[in-house]
Amino acid sequence: MSLAWYVVLVGATAVERLAELVVSARNARWSFAHGGIETGRGHFPAMVALHTGLLVACVGEAWLADRPFLPWLGWPMLALVLASQALRWWCIATLGPRWNTRVIVVPGLDLVARGPYRWLRHPNYVAVVVEGFALPLVHTSWVTALVFTVVNAVLLARFRIPAEERALGLLPPVPSTPVAGPGPDRP
Repeated sequence: MSLAWYVVLVGATAVERLAELVVSARNARWSFAHGGIETGRGHFPAMVALHTGLLVACVGEAWLADRPFLPWLGWPMLALVLASQALRWWCIATLGPRWNTRVIVVPGLDLVARGPYRWLRHPNYVAVVVEGFALPLVHTSWVTALVFTVVNAVLLARFRIPAEERALGLLPPVPSTPVAGPGPDRP
């Protein structure tokens, strides 16, 4: 993959992020119209800066450090990038209007226990983590992959996930019995 195609890939990722922001804004309006409560605003600007920086640094490192495309690394990383996008949009589709880039919870709604949420409490962050190391490594931008991974881990572990867990405490707990699939009492 040439550097030009890598720039196209990162650009497409940027466009996808803009689409997420459009969906997020629409969903925030829905949540607030239904009594949504926003928490955890303090860390959000840092997350936006980190995710924007990831895209810039991917291209910057590949170009300025003249990072090569190594097929044995780049192609598997591209597959992981695509898989992370699929997982992210599965999360968005599963949560519907409840998905957001911000922490907004509508009291009275049950926790979602379908789609990827059947197996993971925060599957969207699996997508973020995978994309965060895989996208830079498509073109061997290993410094970007390392820095993003470490800073993202701190943001997720110390700020974002605790903020979501506190917010989700406003909701009833997920049933302790496994959800086998759709039924009369569950979507």
